[in-house]
Amino acid sequence: MTTNVSLSADDARRIALRAQGLLGAPDRRAGARGVLRRLGAVQLDTISVLARSHELVPYARLGAIGREAVESAYWSGAAAFEYWSHAACILPIEEWPLFAFRRRDRRARGYRWHHLQDPEGSRAAVVGRLRTDGPLTSTDLGGAKKGGPWWDWSETKIAVETLLDAGEVVVTARRGWKRVYDLAERAVPDALFHDDLTDEECLRRLVAQAGRALGVATRADLADYHRLKGEQVAAVVGDTELVEVEVEGWGKPAWADPEALADGPRGRHRTTLLSPFDSLIWDRPRTERIFGLTHRLEAYVPKPQRIHGYFAMPVLAGGRLVGRVDPGREGSTLVARQVTLGADRPNGVTPAKAVEPTAAALAEAASWVGARSVRVERVSPPELHTPLARAAEKAVAAG
Repeated sequence: MTTNVSLSADDARRIALRAQGLLGAPDRRAGARGVLRRLGAVQLDTISVLARSHELVPYARLGAIGREAVESAYWSGAAAFEYWSHAACILPIEEWPLFAFRRRDRRARGYRWHHLQDPEGSRAAVVGRLRTDGPLTSTDLGGAKKGGPWWDWSETKIAVETLLDAGEVVVTARRGWKRVYDLAERAVPDALFHDDLTDEECLRRLVAQAGRALGVATRADLADYHRLKGEQVAAVVGDTELVEVEVEGWGKPAWADPEALADGPRGRHRTTLLSPFDSLIWDRPRTERIFGLTHRLEAYVPKPQRIHGYFAMPVLAGGRLVGRVDPGREGSTLVARQVTLGADRPNGVTPAKAVEPTAAALAEAASWVGARSVRVERVSPPELHTPLARAAEKAVAAG
């Protein structure tokens, strides 16, 4: 690749942080809805420790925003919908047309994991209920399971999820963590309710959006953001406004958002705990490349084999990932069950230097979830347990 634009590794790191809303003054007036539009996708997950991941994402960028305000931002005023992007994600409603290529693919395939015994009849029954009764959960529709394990879906659940994949049904809310299904023709604003974009145009716009959200990215980074294929990205990236760049140490072609290059990555860094499902660290190779930290969710790893803990949350401070905290909650106490200070690769922050920012992140998180104290259990390296516990106690007292 020939390019006249070269970035240092630090430039790329700061550009990525600025693009993700973690460097610079937060737009508090836009709130969680503004965060969603900036990121283009916020991942959903069933695990809830301090809070669910889709709540932790705006918290990381805006601070102690009220959790009810977060839910309202997502699920009121036809602002968002749920669909398959990087994973199951909340997406700005403006992106509905961009996923026409995926809806067409799902319609052509006819199923995701399960087959319907009576495809036409079962789908028609769900549509009829929604048309008559309005938005409903799978329980309202007759139950999600046959009675076995969670994946043993009922005919109704398979039907409504097939309709969701195809775009005939949409999820624009959650009720008690259950999806609330509605007819897309009713829930999606008329100006956006179409599949007029070609597959190529959908892909071009999604790659451009991913480039803006990432700031600077390789082809694999761009593909991972909305789970596209590498060849799909390669076919359209040249038709976007993204600028070809060279990044020190990356060893791969990269593209940057021209606005990010023009503005320069300046501003104040956030100090915060990050959800393991935060889009800053979605892609493991990218996280290792930029931050020198190997991020892996260990919730599904057998307990004796865990290194950093069930829901280890990376600690972001000074624009670097300086450690991990596996949090819990016991009454009015936030419990740091396992704390690992320092990154996996030298990044300018020693474990000792990570103590104060980690304590600050713990204190802010405790305040956000209504905890009045912080208890630190295991720390690596162990000689930093007492300094961290004292720093966390002091940070909580300072309010």
